[in-house]
Amino acid sequence: MLFPKKVKHRKWQVMRKSPEKLLSADSRGVTVAFGSYGLKAVTQGRVRSNQIEAARRVISRTLGKTGKIWIRIFPDRPVTKKAAETPMGKGKGDPDYFMFEVHPGRILFEVDGVSESVAREAFRKANAKLPLTAKFVLREETRV
Repeated sequence: MLFPKKVKHRKWQVMRKSPEKLLSADSRGVTVAFGSYGLKAVTQGRVRSNQIEAARRVISRTLGKTGKIWIRIFPDRPVTKKAAETPMGKGKGDPDYFMFEVHPGRILFEVDGVSESVAREAFRKANAKLPLTAKFVLREETRV
């Protein structure tokens, strides 16, 4: 599973954002940059590191030995959790897992070296593993 090697702050503060900001489109990581096909987020969601790993595994199994995969998101945000049946107080709790806050428009995965039908099938299976809806996108060729 993905997690940072070293973090400056073990515990982050809780994000307090308005629903308009959460549903606003992302401005970075919105184009297919490395591969020919991409999986683009349509809705907002929090993706955990184990969900990213599950999606990566199903994509790599569908592609077989051909093709290359790029993971365009990295879970760097720690989420804390207190133990079950613990009294109130005595701090925030220990870090439990890492996640990434996905906004609409963000490219999650990219694939190259396979046919479009194989890439569509791989991304369809990977979308079932993620807690948000995503769509299949093609790389837009830039004209000079």
